[in-house]
Amino acid sequence: MAEAENDERAAEVAISCEGVTVTGGARKILRGIDLSCERGEVVGVLGPSGAGKSTLFRALAGETPLASGKVLLDSVDVTREPLYRRAQRGLSYMPQSPSVLFDLTVRENLDAFARVTGKPKSASELTDAAERVGLGERLDVRAGALSGGERRRLELARAVTRPPKVIVCDEPFAGVDPEGAERVGRLLAGLARDGVTVLLADHHVAEALTICTRAVLLLDGAIAISATPSEFREHELVKGRYLGNWGRSLPPPPPPQPT
Repeated sequence: MAEAENDERAAEVAISCEGVTVTGGARKILRGIDLSCERGEVVGVLGPSGAGKSTLFRALAGETPLASGKVLLDSVDVTREPLYRRAQRGLSYMPQSPSVLFDLTVRENLDAFARVTGKPKSASELTDAAERVGLGERLDVRAGALSGGERRRLELARAVTRPPKVIVCDEPFAGVDPEGAERVGRLLAGLARDGVTVLLADHHVAEALTICTRAVLLLDGAIAISATPSEFREHELVKGRYLGNWGRSLPPPPPPQPT
């Protein structure tokens, strides 16, 4: 019975890391991170600049080598697999730094990513991905001619062109106007309702906590707390080491949405 329960819990975990340590020279950037995320969770990895959020996400995506530890995707050890292999397994990654192909159109960017993941898409599927982020009328515009917020939304559209099992988003609201941020939030929340695991890091704390089901505070390369959004807002460590007095002015969480 115990083995069956353990197997069931393992099946619910979409992505996890165990004892992940990343070094930069003599300094430990990540210090033994243990994090497990279940299907349909929206996990916010939050913390001050320099805490290690982007490094953790690059480690999960396969862009940064580990000094120790391992990363599992659907219980498969992918620690030594590159980003494109993890993408083929269902992991989508939206990095903090710009990653669109500036000389290609919106349509061509989406098509190129779909082909890299081994799942070419039809014209209608590419159009649908663009429309989901409000770029349906910009399909033939070169990415270099888009605004910063539009390029951010293109990166999100690219990440969901092939329906992911896990999507790792580093600063998804960065440079996005309020209307676009609301659209991005709805899309990520909708993915989670469909069973996709969402990890996000963002300095727009209010927007992030609105869609999170769990929030993790990363301090000095280690996880300090893991809590519900409401508990996270009120935690003394969050107020003292991260948000300060500003945390007390965060808007209250929205009422639960009907399922």
